[in-house]
Amino acid sequence: MVALVFLACDLIAVGCDRDTDAARKRITPEYNKTTGKLQLLKYDSNGNGKIDMWSYMDGARVVRIEIDKDEDGTIDRWEHYGPDRKLEKVGFSRLQDGKEDAWSYTGADGSIERIEISTRRDGKVTRIEHYTGSILVAAEEDDDEDGKMDKWEHYAGDRLASVEFDTTHRGTPDRRLIYGPGGAARVEVDPEGKGHFVAATEAAPGRKKPEQP
Repeated sequence: MVALVFLACDLIAVGCDRDTDAARKRITPEYNKTTGKLQLLKYDSNGNGKIDMWSYMDGARVVRIEIDKDEDGTIDRWEHYGPDRKLEKVGFSRLQDGKEDAWSYTGADGSIERIEISTRRDGKVTRIEHYTGSILVAAEEDDDEDGKMDKWEHYAGDRLASVEFDTTHRGTPDRRLIYGPGGAARVEVDPEGKGHFVAATEAAPGRKKPEQP
């Protein structure tokens, strides 16, 4: 579908001097009234007479494409392009209500590499999920929106393996939960936040270590 928009742009750029009558019926260009520069292409991708794709342009360069795949009047997908015309990220709505609140990035192999989420739907990224081969392997979250990550999740296959928390706002975890394959969890702490975790019972105040025989 995106390729058709690029084709439409090319046809308009050369003045549509080829046999493009069918394409013209499905493409509606809009130009800046002052500069005459192309700023929007409206496209009917399936020829049913209903616009379902809007390509925002800077002349011949695509800036953003918005798509209403199911033609319900609500945007489902936002494609953001860089100056080199390459797709940088794809936005979507987690609640499918037309409000863009998450963005996916792909790796060289075309699989999802990272998803950034605005958990409060205010445009501010507060959760980042990391993928390998489109499989979730880790995530980090800024729960209090202070600009620092304070929660880290690690996955093993299809299960959550551990969660680390920064309860002191230092920017490093000081508490974590380790989950076994059956779902049982144990608590570990790192009071100094230096990466040296011990069982929570060992670090409990006033608790003496057992004497060696």
